Order: sequence, then structure tokens, then C-alpha cells
Amino acid sequence: MIQRPTILITNDDGIHAPGIKFLWDVIKSFADAIVVAPAEEQSATGLSLTTRVPLKLTKLNWHQNESAWSVSGTPADCIKLGLHALVKKKPDLIVSGINRGSNAGRNVLYSGTVGGAIEGVLRGIPSIAFSCFDFKDPDYTLAATFIPKIVSYTLNHPPSTGTLLNVNFPSRLSLQNSVYQGFKLTRQGKGMHMENPSKRTHPTEEHDYYWLGAKMMEYEEEVEESDISWLQKGYVTAVPIHVDEMTDHQHLKTSKEHFESHFLL
Repeated sequence: MIQRPTILITNDDGIHAPGIKFLWDVIKSFADAIVVAPAEEQSATGLSLTTRVPLKLTKLNWHQNESAWSVSGTPADCIKLGLHALVKKKPDLIVSGINRGSNAGRNVLYSGTVGGAIEGVLRGIPSIAFSCFDFKDPDYTLAATFIPKIVSYTLNHPPSTGTLLNVNFPSRLSLQNSVYQGFKLTRQGKGMHMENPSKRTHPTEEHDYYWLGAKMMEYEEEVEESDISWLQKGYVTAVPIHVDEMTDHQHLKTSKEHFESHFLL
């Protein structure tokens, strides 16, 4: 591993969330860790940016009097400000998390945790997103065992340009007799959190409003060798997610001539 690497840490649950404090505590033993995270929870913000109001960057006295910064914006905002306003040299790695709740399957499209990692790889920095399946009272014990190993491996064997590593730790309920089942580098599943709107009526203005809500949608045709399937069996999963260039080249190849022919003048 790189001698005392520099690692930039963010999340989407907010800088005061237990998961990011746990992640920092694991990493600080072997790396120079810089924390730049949202001042408030920014779950499901994806790769969104704050452009219509100014961003406030606040230095905090964190654990063991370490310095950390909160940002009044999204995880992607945090990475942008961290790289431009705080870090003197490009970090060796960006890590995001540890998220409470799964970011397996198609949830990567909505996750602010994954959004922070995407912002890193778009800037040519190896990046990892960490999430725990359990939303309520997640147990980070398993994560503590694997995070140093995953970080070390990624520093020594970085993914290809534009590829981040999306890591999910299984629910305690899926572990057989609380025993870790294994680790799988695998493919992305189809499952995702779907809307579950709850209709309410305003108590004084009497107009209707909604809490969008969410519930996990599972697919009967879920691929067996996917992160969704392996997590359900008690495995830690890692999926290489590629975002550098997302063109559907097969569609481009087969449809280009036919498509363009419809718009000739």
C-alpha cells in the first residue's frame, strides 16, 4: 500500500452520523483522513449539486480534536469543495459512507453515498462507496474487518478509469448463525427502492400532500450472480460500477444509420 496515503471521506447521512465516524476511525490508523461531509442528511440526492444558494463550509472540532468540515450541500458538493478549497494535493482515494441501508442493485442511481464516489472517479481518483444493509441499528463489526483490506487492495490495484467500487455489507439477519459467509466481486442486481407514497391532509390548510416513502422492490427474474442475491445469503458484495462513458455502443452501431436517415433535409 502507498506509504501513509491521503484519503478524503464523505457520506450522505450527514457529518454527525455514526457511520462516517466509524469509517474515519478505521481509516485513520493507516492513512491521513480528511472528512468533508454534508451538514445535514442528504440521502437519495445522487450526484446532484447545489447551484441556486451559496454553500457554507464550516470547520468542526471532531473526535480526538481532529479537523473535519461540514458543507451545507450534497456529497458531490463536498467532494468538489474538498478538492478545490481544502486538499492541497489530490488524495490517493475517496471513500463514501458508511451508509445505513443498502445501496445494492439499481439504488446506485439514487444514492448520495454512491454520488460522492462517482464525483471522485469523474476526477480520476479511485473511489469506494460503503453501505450496510441494515437501516436501523446497523452493526459495523463486519465492516471493520474488511474496510482496511478493501482500501489497501484498491490503493494497490485501482479500478480502471471511470470505475468505482460499490461495497455492501449484509444484514445481520442474513448471516447464518451470525457467521460471515464470504466475499463476492459480482454484478449489479435489478432491485431498487420504489416509491410508496403516503397521502396526508394538511391539518389547517386542508390540502393534500404526500410523503413519497420507499420500499425495496425485488424482481422475480433477479440474476443469481448479483449483489442483491449474494447479500441475501450473507455475503459481502463489491460491484465495479463504470460511469466514465455510458454510451450504449451496441445501439449506436445498429441504429445510427437508420436513425439519422429520418432527419435528412
